[in-house]
Amino acid sequence: MSIIKSPHPDIAIPDDVSLVDHVTKDFDTFGDRVALVDGPTGRSYTFSQLKKLIRVCGSALTRLGFKQHDVFAIYSPNLPEFAIIFFGVIGIGGTVTTVNPLYTADELAHQLEMSGASYVITIGMFADKAKQAKDKCDKIKDVYVFGEAEGCTPFSSLLRDDGSAFPADVQINPREDVAVLPYSSGTTGLPKGVMLTHYNFIANLEQMRQDGSIAAVANPSLLGLLPFFHIYGMSVILAGSLLVGANVVVLPKFDQELFLKCIQDYKVTHVHLVPPIALFLAKHPMVDKYDFSHVQELFCGAAPMGKELSDAVRNRLNVPSIRQGFGMTETSPVTHVVKMGESKPGSVGVPIGNTEMKVVDVESGKLLGEGEDGELCVRGPQVMKGYLNNPEATANTIKDGWLHTGDIGHYDSECNFYVVDRLKELIKYKGYQVPPAELEALLLSEPRVQDAAVIGVPDLEAGELPKAYVVKKADSDVTEEDIKQFIAGKVAPYKKLRFVEFTDQIPKSASGKILRRVLKQKEVERQKKD
Repeated sequence: MSIIKSPHPDIAIPDDVSLVDHVTKDFDTFGDRVALVDGPTGRSYTFSQLKKLIRVCGSALTRLGFKQHDVFAIYSPNLPEFAIIFFGVIGIGGTVTTVNPLYTADELAHQLEMSGASYVITIGMFADKAKQAKDKCDKIKDVYVFGEAEGCTPFSSLLRDDGSAFPADVQINPREDVAVLPYSSGTTGLPKGVMLTHYNFIANLEQMRQDGSIAAVANPSLLGLLPFFHIYGMSVILAGSLLVGANVVVLPKFDQELFLKCIQDYKVTHVHLVPPIALFLAKHPMVDKYDFSHVQELFCGAAPMGKELSDAVRNRLNVPSIRQGFGMTETSPVTHVVKMGESKPGSVGVPIGNTEMKVVDVESGKLLGEGEDGELCVRGPQVMKGYLNNPEATANTIKDGWLHTGDIGHYDSECNFYVVDRLKELIKYKGYQVPPAELEALLLSEPRVQDAAVIGVPDLEAGELPKAYVVKKADSDVTEEDIKQFIAGKVAPYKKLRFVEFTDQIPKSASGKILRRVLKQKEVERQKKD
């Protein structure tokens, strides 16, 4: 029984440089190589162009009065220009908070308020929601838009600057200053702002680079399909690729034919995906029409991919490497990756460099040994500074320097880790986090609902689907469809309730905590009968 250190050697992590300076340090060397290309249109930017536009954007923001530590919200699907505003803000000492573009106006407004954002940028399709959110937030000064939309300022106006106002004297403290503020529900509860410093982000980029899988390929090209607002797409794909001079083929959403065509036509070498997309690759007949011979690796994250699915994809596509990893927003995000050249079905891999792990008993906190299931705890330079304006949640998550992941698992004799369950109550729908507490609070705001609980029920394609157990108020005529539509009107599509079951009471502990495990066990027993 001991603390498990990474089998990889520790690496030196710079703590005297900003995130943008670190990511762009070799852009002049990469020069006219294409950095970002828009998959649907072919619109592209070279590394030289990207470096110049980051400076131009930062200069224009400075002229607007945007200052160090101010917060800029990006509420957009994936576009090449996402990188320009993202690094432009961070380059002048600002903080970027990224927002799920599927959020409703109310959900957007809530994050804008919590993060203290002063500007927001979106696309024309979501401009009305952004403007509605602005009206609810006194601090928001303007809504920018990629392209054009009535009542919004075009993003292109920020690119007409000459770059001369980019601050030369901005003093960034990499270990303290927050570069990125994504929102996560953590191990439980409602979304919280995850404060990732320049140092946290840089550390994880360097830890991932130690893996070497991208550098091992000539002319590496990554698929930028997974959302950049999510830490996986933001760090692993966008920033991680640009740091090493890899090309990113940007896709705004998953469209089956476009997805396959872009992999083929742009000769993508590394495809990062989530299990539902892996399922598509394993089973859909359309896949056979496309050439995957240049793909060197499929990498799955955000949710576990089982051995059967992994084997099915490998056998069909004949891809040299299929690997998995593990992490969370609070760890910038990567903590584990299966070693290059190895196949460990069901494992999330070994701790990456500079990372320590321990497995503890959930009740006693006692350190557990090889093969014993307990809560996974991580310590390393990629662990967040804390939750914004929430010291209680921070203290409940980071204890004595160890981040408690809320995941249950164990390790083997070779330091490979296996995640078997979650302490955390989050529902994982296609890699998205759905906090039961958020849906329960909304359900209780419905006048005809007396009490409610939400759990995730297993689903082969989605991972889990949200299901509500609802206690009606006396004499209420509310129906299952009424409940579903009520929630659908208030949340992003991935949070919608898929099932509603009426019940006489919600099981709770003596302290009033919902006993979701009782409801989950009920679902397990029902599935056995079926």
